[in-house]
Amino acid sequence: MADMIRVVVDAMGGDNAPMEPVKGAVEAVQARKDIKVILTGKEDVVRAELQKYTYPEEQIVLVPTTEVIETAEPPVNAIKRKKDSSLVVGMGMVKKGEADAFVTAGSTGATLVGGQVLVGRIKGVRRPPLAPLIPTENGVALLIDCGANVDARPSDLVQFAQMGSIYMEHVVGVKNPRVGILNIGAEEEKGNTLVKETFPLLKECEGINFTGSIEAREIPHGGADVIVTDAFAGNVVLKLYEGVASTLISAVKKGLMSTLRSKIGGALIKPALKSTLKSFDTDQYGGAPLLGLNGLVVKTHGSAKAIDVKNSIIQCVTFKEQQINEKIAEYIANSKNKEV
Repeated sequence: MADMIRVVVDAMGGDNAPMEPVKGAVEAVQARKDIKVILTGKEDVVRAELQKYTYPEEQIVLVPTTEVIETAEPPVNAIKRKKDSSLVVGMGMVKKGEADAFVTAGSTGATLVGGQVLVGRIKGVRRPPLAPLIPTENGVALLIDCGANVDARPSDLVQFAQMGSIYMEHVVGVKNPRVGILNIGAEEEKGNTLVKETFPLLKECEGINFTGSIEAREIPHGGADVIVTDAFAGNVVLKLYEGVASTLISAVKKGLMSTLRSKIGGALIKPALKSTLKSFDTDQYGGAPLLGLNGLVVKTHGSAKAIDVKNSIIQCVTFKEQQINEKIAEYIANSKNKEV
């Protein structure tokens, strides 16, 4: 037990709770022997879900809670008032060192507030960003930020580039990851004020491989490994990405079933097509870590299924084993970049 990575899963968070979070937890421990999952949630409903499965019981424990933070609740008030919620209790365990990571499909606002207030930021990190992996034709890229900091400053984007580079190199295994800043053109003089002020700072930043601007259409082609942006633009890109991917996958499947000829052809290419389409399914990449905290917090989308939860749990193992927080803290402490 001492060598296991301890991951708290918010069993009450998300549109499909507690069914999918519990199922994802079970699938994670069935796949890995080095994970211990701690479920936080209402005891009766969580136990009822657990009874549906056979799993190594020593790898899943339940910490009963009595409250749930709903998506529509004001985040700050919810964190303050609902001390015995599955989200607050789970984050508290990370803060106290009783767990290594926290995974939730619950309220994004409460997750962001709780991450900063309950878990706390690494010294020197000004604004922790949400950083999901998104599929490209070359593998994956990290989109940072996608929802935490709508009004970011140039110095914030520089930190995003630094933290994103560390994550991509040590978690994903991309050596010397290419960093691009999201822009409306490739030329340095293009962009809004934020981009124009950030561009020269990234050029001068030591320790990152800055390759310049990247347009949104180049992201799916793998034009950069780390895409730096503010949360407003990043969230728009992420949502459009998810929408187009699901629409295309649905359209392809519908087209293959439209005629007898297409059905026969579809049967012949099914194995290759399934593998190709799976690579553009965002569910397989887990959730978005909130980088720059004293502990790991991973936010997966509100409609997360078991596969999302399972992969979010498993990604916590690599994050912990590679000591990402320690590497970020060391880099930020030694960074010479000034606040702008």
